[in-house]
Amino acid sequence: MTESFQSGGVLVVDDEPDLLTLYELTLLREGHEVETAASVADAWALLQQRVYRLVITDMRLPDGSGLELMHRLEVARRPEKIIVITAYGSAENAVEALKAGAFDYLTKPVDLRQFRAVVAGALGRVAPSAAPALASPSRSAPLTRLVGGSESMRQVRELIEKVARSMAPALVQGESGTGKELVARAIHEVSARAGQPFVAVNCGAIPENLLEAEFFGYRKGAFTGAVEDRAGFFQAANGGTLFLDEIGDLPLAMQSKLLRAIQERAVRAVGAVAEVALNVRIVSATHKDLVAEVAAGRFRQDLYYRLNVICIAVPPLRERRDDLEALCLALLERIARDAGVSPAPRLSMAAFDRLTRYAFPGNVRELENLLHRSVALASSDLIAPEDLGLPEVLLHDNPPDSEHGALANLPLPAPLPGEAPLPADLASHLDDVERAILVRALEQHGFNRTAAGARLGLSLRQMRYRMARLGITEGGAGGDG
Repeated sequence: MTESFQSGGVLVVDDEPDLLTLYELTLLREGHEVETAASVADAWALLQQRVYRLVITDMRLPDGSGLELMHRLEVARRPEKIIVITAYGSAENAVEALKAGAFDYLTKPVDLRQFRAVVAGALGRVAPSAAPALASPSRSAPLTRLVGGSESMRQVRELIEKVARSMAPALVQGESGTGKELVARAIHEVSARAGQPFVAVNCGAIPENLLEAEFFGYRKGAFTGAVEDRAGFFQAANGGTLFLDEIGDLPLAMQSKLLRAIQERAVRAVGAVAEVALNVRIVSATHKDLVAEVAAGRFRQDLYYRLNVICIAVPPLRERRDDLEALCLALLERIARDAGVSPAPRLSMAAFDRLTRYAFPGNVRELENLLHRSVALASSDLIAPEDLGLPEVLLHDNPPDSEHGALANLPLPAPLPGEAPLPADLASHLDDVERAILVRALEQHGFNRTAAGARLGLSLRQMRYRMARLGITEGGAGGDG
């Protein structure tokens, strides 16, 4: 293949003359240059003469299949995006095509609105002057935010770049606190949808009776309290990416409705009569073992099959300890930047050694919270071991690899009669207590941070860090002293 080949246009491959004409006319009306072929051989002959921006192929052809044509294009390192058209009910073929590298798929009978939307999405990914050969993807800002040079993180970044090149649904799996949303955002920001909405939804945080209205929207008068039309998550993400966090917490009834929305690429608001076609990329995440959830009957197998086209496993921090130093540096820089403090605090060698002996059951999120606290407690820019607040009982020479690390075998004492129960999330509970104390001190001193800090035995620098970490901004216009 040489640079002199003509580049552009759409190649449509189908052996049914009526459908071929329908697709061609639809594309011509949209202003596209179109060529057609009725077989794998005819299509390949045309592909030897020029480079197209897009190839649309039926799955079943007289002398082969759309997958075979895709394979040839991949082996030849061709730049064309590929859309496959599958028979109705052939979900397996659609998923197989996406896994093989198709940009997207359509199901017969093809809805022309969906056809135009999918084509527009695919063509938006390739500039008219696209080079005939595939270029190596460049490292972008979204990927560099995924800190770490370990092999496991390198694989995560490679998968993100692969996923971003198509519409294939992605499932991000990992323990709590590993950074699953950061991975989902990177998929969105590396893709051509970067300028469109990214809507993140915590599926476990929405009351079950509100799920349908929150996901699909509702019309005025649809139920008591629906005083106006309201868009749902799908409508808000139209043209962009919908991130479904903790998808494993979604009730079975809602799983069925979500599956339909994904298959039909359309949603019907509560109280509406007609469905509305939408162009939404789905990325989901979970800390659960969805295979086990399917086996237990708590998660639909067909939905799992749809969502898990490409799986990205985010490693826990205990499995990427080589990244700990880089993570600490990056997090301390961000903490300092958010608090408006320079230079950023540093970890002493003894403090870093203590961190390397901790199992981090809460992963990167726990590390970030721990560093926030350490910065607030430190009396200088050098964080000492005692600033970390890690009891020796939690430290090991070789931290265990179990999911809960060093905490796995620590029994929780039962509350005494009349005693308040232990908090389910200690870090969150302590944050709430600290926030209440700081706000109280600030209110008593007219939000003068210097005076409030002196009352609590804290320096102005420590007050700033604590307020930034806990999101205390009310009355922030008050002077420092």
